[in-house]
Amino acid sequence: MLTTFTVSYIAYGRYLSQFVGLDDSRETPAHKYRDGQEYVPAKKPVLLGHHYSSIAGGAPVVGPITAALIWGWVPAVLWVAIGNPLMGAVHDFVSLSSSLRHEGKSIGYIIGQYVGERGKNMLLWFAFLLTILVVAVFALVIGVVLDAYPQAATASLLYISLAFVFGLWLYQLGLPFSVGTVVFVAGVFASVWVGIQYPLALVPPAEAGGYPEGTIVLLDSAPAFIPALLESTNIGAWVLVMLVYGGAASVLPVWMLLQPRDYLSSFLLYTGVGGGLLAVIVGTLITGMGTDAVHPETGNQLDLDIAIGAWYGFFGEGGPLAAEGLIPLMPLFPLLFLTIACGTISGFHSLVSSGTTSKQLNKESDAKLIGYGGMLAEGLLAAVALCAVAVMAIPAADGGIGLALPNFATGGGAILTTLGIPFQYAAPFMALVLASFLLTSMDTAVRLGRYMVEEIVGTPETQVEEYAANRYVNTSIIAVVAFFLLGSGRWEDLWTLFGGANQLLASLALLTGTVWLANWDRSKQLISTGGPMVLMGFITTIGLLWVGLYQILAGRLLGMTAEAETDLLGQSSAVAQLVIIAVLIWLAVSLFKIGYDNLQALEEGDDGVAADVGADDD
Repeated sequence: MLTTFTVSYIAYGRYLSQFVGLDDSRETPAHKYRDGQEYVPAKKPVLLGHHYSSIAGGAPVVGPITAALIWGWVPAVLWVAIGNPLMGAVHDFVSLSSSLRHEGKSIGYIIGQYVGERGKNMLLWFAFLLTILVVAVFALVIGVVLDAYPQAATASLLYISLAFVFGLWLYQLGLPFSVGTVVFVAGVFASVWVGIQYPLALVPPAEAGGYPEGTIVLLDSAPAFIPALLESTNIGAWVLVMLVYGGAASVLPVWMLLQPRDYLSSFLLYTGVGGGLLAVIVGTLITGMGTDAVHPETGNQLDLDIAIGAWYGFFGEGGPLAAEGLIPLMPLFPLLFLTIACGTISGFHSLVSSGTTSKQLNKESDAKLIGYGGMLAEGLLAAVALCAVAVMAIPAADGGIGLALPNFATGGGAILTTLGIPFQYAAPFMALVLASFLLTSMDTAVRLGRYMVEEIVGTPETQVEEYAANRYVNTSIIAVVAFFLLGSGRWEDLWTLFGGANQLLASLALLTGTVWLANWDRSKQLISTGGPMVLMGFITTIGLLWVGLYQILAGRLLGMTAEAETDLLGQSSAVAQLVIIAVLIWLAVSLFKIGYDNLQALEEGDDGVAADVGADDD
């Protein structure tokens, strides 16, 4: 995979850079509209850290792990290795490049320039719904990680605090960047040691011995308003805290937290991903795994042998999740392509590329490394996640996502022992790596959701529109709706719903890029963006229909294919998810029709915007 990605970056990345005409003599939006709030030029390593941290999140960890436990590791590896450089990296690069040429605006604004206001608003509403799903999923995932590793909870709080101070160091005090890097990066790594010494939980564990010895528990008992998510009130408490954090972080200027935090986190991420890959090579060829690396459930010594199957069948009937009865019927096609989202291709990346990254790009040539290269780096993270779960083999008795994520930290920590790092430090470090991914993606998603609403509203003309455009109001709405969607706690439905919406947005972002290229120059070849667009649009539409009709309607509501929801919150959450699926498919089909009409009008020789085929009066 390393060889394939390297060749793709050098060859295909260079071709795409020439294809879109990257030119450092052009003034980027970050310089042209510099405002100290959203448009702020950033050094390449700083922006790469922000972009990589924001796009990576937990999805390239969760998706490959889940897919490997359902269908085996071979389908997971093949989809990441082939799809990432040919579709995902192209998607990210084109989204970033098109935004650069449109004043750093979002993909919704861009498509609106060519198909009209109606198409713009439809894509923005689609993206807004996705951001809510992203916030919900990532808040839950963070809760799972911090519940399993209280050491990472302490380290995460310290890391956020250090990032805030680093922002003041750079932008208010004007102190040296290189000195600050050394001081604050060292502080972030030291936070792992502090976390090990002083683990942190919010509420008492459900059973005795549930936390590491010496864990600080803030509350004597769980308040009544804290729900038990995945049968844990501590997870529910952390979800509430993370939603509040995400809303607060999203309204701060990017220099205050977003840029410095993502830059600092990049060192964690590069160390975790690069160290994991190096450890696999060194451990396989030279050292083997450390003797202190033992399975937390069985106490057995771990090694680098692959402990999961290569192929569990088309429906995953031979896999450990199916054996535990933890999943519904899961056909490889189309659900593999929904389950592994961000490790291969992700629509959320188009929101980051055109929402925050394009507003901070210092020069156009940086887009190749940050856009195309950043996505390849995410594919390597997916590979590390697969290695981590491979040495852990199966989920714990309670199963599901509650173990899949800790498996990344535990398995990744075990792998790092091949480099001589003690397991008691390596596992919490990998938990912090995962938490840092998740934190950056979650609050970036809230910020992007705010951008979507502000673009939909435009210049407020009524009191309602003024409230909707208010950054504090719309971030609160995003957090509340996200929490409501978590009401049922059915991870398998929520994750596939997120994956389907995410991949469908990727197809729409590729549609936007294709329309932009066609309107820019009719001689441009459209295969690079058009091929992945058609493939992902077809697959994800079928996948969303499966999730909506089979898993939610026939299962959770009618009780035909799974145990039906019995409480009002679970039933309401299921209905809300079903409605979201219907709206997403309708928006996507409508947008594909509008885009097709635009391309047809261009082919027939019309000049300018193709007859504004998305006019509001239809």
